[in-house]
Amino acid sequence: MREYLLTLCITAAVTYLLTGPVRKFAIVAGAMPEIRARDVHREPTPRLGGIAMFFGLCAGLLVADHLTNLNEVFAKSNEPRALLSGAALIWLIGVLDDKFEIDALIKLGGQMIAAGVMVMQGLTILWLPIPGVGNVALTQWQGTLLTVALVVITINAVNFVDGLDGLAAGMVCIAAGAFFLYAYRIWYSYGIEAAAPGTLFAAILMGMCLGFLPHNMHPARIFMGDSGSMLIGLVLSAGAISITGQVDPDALALFTGSEKAAVHQTVPVYIPLLLPLTIIAVPAADLVLAIVRRTWRGQSPFAADRGHLHHRLLEIGHSHSRAVLIMYFWSALIGFGALAYSVNSASMWIVLGVVFLSAVGLVLLLLPRFTPRVPLWAQRFVPPRYRRRGLGAGTAVAAEAAQDAQSQDAQSPQAPRSSEPGERTPVPAGARNVNGATAISARSRLIDRR
Repeated sequence: MREYLLTLCITAAVTYLLTGPVRKFAIVAGAMPEIRARDVHREPTPRLGGIAMFFGLCAGLLVADHLTNLNEVFAKSNEPRALLSGAALIWLIGVLDDKFEIDALIKLGGQMIAAGVMVMQGLTILWLPIPGVGNVALTQWQGTLLTVALVVITINAVNFVDGLDGLAAGMVCIAAGAFFLYAYRIWYSYGIEAAAPGTLFAAILMGMCLGFLPHNMHPARIFMGDSGSMLIGLVLSAGAISITGQVDPDALALFTGSEKAAVHQTVPVYIPLLLPLTIIAVPAADLVLAIVRRTWRGQSPFAADRGHLHHRLLEIGHSHSRAVLIMYFWSALIGFGALAYSVNSASMWIVLGVVFLSAVGLVLLLLPRFTPRVPLWAQRFVPPRYRRRGLGAGTAVAAEAAQDAQSQDAQSPQAPRSSEPGERTPVPAGARNVNGATAISARSRLIDRR
């Protein structure tokens, strides 16, 4: 565990330290596209954050290669080199897209080629544990097609959800955390060496995301761009493919009996890893809904719009930070809920806990729709958006302030009505376009120069 934590910390440190110089390089290189209609941010922000994340990946693999226990992963398996080859190719395509906006079909072809490069070097699905059937061996073509499909779907799911500051990096970090706990349990508790590469990939992926998040939280100073979102999507899918498609369920030796019974008993463990979209279920749902929505409108599935889940959270009244935290909550609930269920599927407390947290998540999701009736005595203790629009305490105070201002104007009619620079005039409760945290002034908006 110490060597995994050391690899994680070095990956995070390298990513964090390189993000600042990469930001300056992106500004000089002109990788600051104009604000589009679907964008949420108001200021031109540099991209190319994936450059720092890629060098963090390289640093993590280099350090792991020189550690005593993790060195065996490179000696016994070719999967780390396969990951680095595919990551370098997908990263290069992402960098070109961040700078020159290449066509969506070209990116799709590059994603398939990157997945094919990993398959050629041994990172592929060899068999599938299917409930009620047992261990099903795949042919070379079947394993290749399934591996490429999983890589492409995961990459695009992460790319689609990258629409708010810190959203994609945080959600992938949560998914990688749940994945790391399961993979480490398989590797350490049961002594299965085939799970070591997937454990290493998850630790490095967490370091990449944690090192980039301080620069990407709202308000973001730099975006990861396609060079970062496609990269972390590929690393996440590579870890899931490494464990799911190459760890034999019989090697766990958890159950006696036939192979069919063993697979049936371990299915709660393998379902979240068989389909990595179960771990990142929120981006996967967003991907499916986006394809259906655009196809229904007669548009291309790759045509960008403002109908993603995070856009809808903003439309119903959530702030930027709260929308990101809600997406974090659902990702953690699904990922760690599946992890807990895989450890002890017979526990009713786990199911009840997941149901309870799901109910809490629904309440948080629909919070802007609720307008509770706050008693008059508690008007001043709640945010302005929850105060009554009648003769509540907040409006009464505002009315008294307005009357005092009118009386002062009547006594000194020549006094200027404009406030001094730096002073802010209170706004009555219930007014629109005001900051909900202070109810004093509107949020600063940059003038649209287009």
